[in-house]
Amino acid sequence: MQERNAGNALVTGAGRGIGRAIAIALAKAGFKVVANDLAGSTDLPETLAAIREAGGDAVPLAADIGDLGDHDRFAGAAWDAFGGLDCLVNNAGISVAKRGDMLAVTPDSFDRLIDVNLRGPFFLTQAIANRMTAVPATGFRSIITISSINVEFASPDRAEYCLSKSALAMMTQLYAARLAGDGINVYEVRPGVIRTQMTAVAREKYDHLFANGLAPIARWGEPEDLGQAVAMLASGALRYSTGEVVRVDGGLAMRRL
Repeated sequence: MQERNAGNALVTGAGRGIGRAIAIALAKAGFKVVANDLAGSTDLPETLAAIREAGGDAVPLAADIGDLGDHDRFAGAAWDAFGGLDCLVNNAGISVAKRGDMLAVTPDSFDRLIDVNLRGPFFLTQAIANRMTAVPATGFRSIITISSINVEFASPDRAEYCLSKSALAMMTQLYAARLAGDGINVYEVRPGVIRTQMTAVAREKYDHLFANGLAPIARWGEPEDLGQAVAMLASGALRYSTGEVVRVDGGLAMRRL
């Protein structure tokens, strides 16, 4: 069982993949976890079971972060689940419905990506930050957003995804500047090529690229690599840093000659 309560955390998109690994890592670090996924998720019960098996405490909370009209209820329920929040992890996001030529991107596809990957996290962060700033801090508080290596690497076959994730980098900077005076540290975690269902469609492509020197650490990243990074940040290991980018990419973004 947990020996301490590091605080309470909300993880969006916690049903599987990176979100599940983050929720489990936070629970192991002593956090009580509000685990979010879409209504009717068949994945979320497995996340909850894994957290409880690790000795953690978690509650499920269904919501679509792209539904701004539901944010007040969602944020309120997350806040009340354990009596406040010390950490928000903006993880939930979607990829393009179909990879293809950016000259053929449709407004519907573009709007869908922006709604879920940018508008949702921006306004959910606003809702949680307003609640955080309204009460005195009892411990270290943080907001952590999962972006993508596509902040730096252009992929013309999923242009709208790249744009949505790039904006999250600036969102982190903006909230870091705004919330530092309130004692809330804000970070961006930037994954490289991570083994998830989202990247499974490009498995052969990335297997080939890793075999030919894509990154200094020549393997796929695992969701657990992201979980460890988020737990480190949420636990206050970088208290004198805010607005920082933590790359979890095997060195992929490192300049080499």
